[in-house]
Order: sequence, then C-alpha cells, then structure tokens
Amino acid sequence: MMGIVKPALAAGLILLAACGASPDLYAVTAPEVSQTQRIAFRSVEVRDVSLPAYASANEIAVQDETGKLVTDSTVLWADEPARALSLELARNIAALSGARVAPEPWPFEAFPDARLDVRFETLVANALGQYRATGQYFVSVSDGRRERSGVFDLSVPYAVDGGPQAIAAARGQIIADLSVFIAQNGLR
Repeated sequence: MMGIVKPALAAGLILLAACGASPDLYAVTAPEVSQTQRIAFRSVEVRDVSLPAYASANEIAVQDETGKLVTDSTVLWADEPARALSLELARNIAALSGARVAPEPWPFEAFPDARLDVRFETLVANALGQYRATGQYFVSVSDGRRERSGVFDLSVPYAVDGGPQAIAAARGQIIADLSVFIAQNGLR
C-alpha cells in the first residue's frame, strides 16, 4: 500500500506545480554607498525594522490614484521585507561610517555601543512614480550618553512604466537615503 501512495503523492505534487504559475521574485537593487559619514559609535546593532502590514507582506504593493493599495500574488519580493530592510540599513551604515554594524541578533561577544530601532509608518510606491518612506528612528545607548530619536519623510522618483524592477531600485535608493539621513541625524 505504501509503495503506491508515495508515487501517487509525488505525481499529484508534480501536477499541482505544473498547473500553478510560479511567482516572479524581485530583489532590491541597492546602490553603492560612496560617501562617508562619521558617527559617534564604534558599533551599532540595527533592530528588526517595524513595517506596516502591507509593507511586511511578500507581495509588492503599489498605491493607486485613489489611495488603494494594489498587490499581485505573482509579483513578490525575493526576501522577507523586514529582514531585507534591516540588512540593508546595517550594510549601508557600516559602509558609510566604517563602524561595526550588524542586524539583530548581535553576532559579537562585546555588546554594541548603540542600538538603532527604525519604525516605518509608510513604505510604498505610488502610481505617480514616487516611492515614499515615513516613520521614526530611535537610538538607544547603555553608557549614559544622550539617546536620540527623530522622524523621517523621504521620497525618490521611479519610472512607473519600469514595473517591479523600477520599484525594487527605488526601494534600494530610499533605504540608502534613509541610512545617510540616520547616520547624519541620529548617530552623530
């Protein structure tokens, strides 16, 4: 009996896979960070970012002219958004500052000098060709130095007719811009 069930199950899975179209996955194209920015810390932990529900989903959302968020289940981010954004911020801030920067959980024995917490209110492409990010950042320290916080409201243009690739490039650019903004305003 078991000898018949396994081949039948395998054949069923193959048929199901053949019937459903696999989604298109889009990786964020992050621009090279070429400038430098001195910061006040030798090491920074980037906490997992907080995202609105639509931005934490794997589907790439676009806000239409009426404000409605439109998604397509066959157009997905290649990586889980919160994880990807935390990694992008850590990589960009490390490249900008030369400091030891890593996403949580902190991988080193010595504790970081500061922790960066970024909470997005909006992170979305709109039908008019703007990718917008708004929210707050918080820098916590354990050695008695001044803790910091601030708000951000950034946008970058993208070519609407460029499709998901243009949106992915715009997201990479806005996170690069946010990294510079936080390094200049929150980590100095």
